[in-house]
Amino acid sequence: MRLPAWLLALVFTTFVFATDDYVIAGVLPAISADLGVSEAAGGQLVTVFSLAFALAAPVASVVTATWPRRALLTWALALFVVANWASAFTTSYALLMGLRVLAALAAAAVVPAAYAIATALAPEGRQGRYLALVMGGLTGSLALGVPLGTWVGGAFGWQATFGLGGALGLVALVAIRSTLPEQPPAPAMPIRDRLRPLARPQVLLGMLGIAAIVLGSMMVLTYLAPFLRDLAGAGPTELGWVFVLAGLAGLAGGQLGGRATDRWGADRALITGVAGFAAVMAIFSACWFLRPVPLLALLPLLLVWAAVSWWIPPPAQTRLLALAGPAGPQALALNSSAVYVGVSGGGALGGLVLDGHGSGWLPAVAAGVELAALALFWLAGRAPRPRRSRPGSDAANLVSRNES
Repeated sequence: MRLPAWLLALVFTTFVFATDDYVIAGVLPAISADLGVSEAAGGQLVTVFSLAFALAAPVASVVTATWPRRALLTWALALFVVANWASAFTTSYALLMGLRVLAALAAAAVVPAAYAIATALAPEGRQGRYLALVMGGLTGSLALGVPLGTWVGGAFGWQATFGLGGALGLVALVAIRSTLPEQPPAPAMPIRDRLRPLARPQVLLGMLGIAAIVLGSMMVLTYLAPFLRDLAGAGPTELGWVFVLAGLAGLAGGQLGGRATDRWGADRALITGVAGFAAVMAIFSACWFLRPVPLLALLPLLLVWAAVSWWIPPPAQTRLLALAGPAGPQALALNSSAVYVGVSGGGALGGLVLDGHGSGWLPAVAAGVELAALALFWLAGRAPRPRRSRPGSDAANLVSRNES
């Protein structure tokens, strides 16, 4: 079945926003050197983007609920383009930080709306596939967008990376305007209804677990450039290829994690993923004492790291749905906020580790955070649970399980 053009436009739009967030990792040393700040301070550009998204997304979904969908995406993408092109000309760290907040506000309005549009316009029985494709834009950014931005930054300066981000945003804007049909806005939902699931201990612990999982992974991703520079002497060109291969490994890992969740259950798949991540981090830590290590020798380990990092989210999100029971839809609506809290936390904590102890400590701390996430899910399974959802539902069946 041929995919509609509007769906491809939404996939490209989420790809653009994710690229804009993650690409800082590839040009971090250059930004820090030009603006006269430490690499840890430069990493906070990722933190502020992600934190602004996490805080704004639930509010934006309520405030913009009565806006026509195409108009919402058009104006938000226009703001995104302006913020990126202005970033290409700034020489001030503080101003660049403020422009990252503007770009994040645009993303907070667009990304949840893109998920909702894909679900609403999908043919009967294909909602899951359409939603997965739109979410795939986030993973695809690591395989294509981040390496492209890294190479452009290495060749023409980090300012060109932001210029490229604005150009991609303009392409997304034109694609949305050209293909997305007019769609009536969804009924407004009071923000207290969206936040109500947080009052349940098992959901709160589960969302904290999601945030911790992303935090541990993003600690390594955000500061991958200084880590590989210190460990293997890798520069921007080598880092670009690492992002390409790691992105492809991540795509494969996400698919395998989803299949393992269906076949083994969320708990076993989650434990397997976290154990794999911790093992890879332990090997990275051991390699630190053997530096310099040839990048080619590290490549298999980097691919396993990417694969297990993306293996973990499917069982973790399935576990969150199970913990929420009848409140599953509301909990998943806030899931993107938990993810971006984790992204911002990864930049912040990773910056503290980098500043205080050096990049060699990043893998050990990241492994500890992932194990803490597993503990949070274990505690969530032991907390008081909501009533079972409708008979026969997958969520109800999962809630009844409590594997420790």
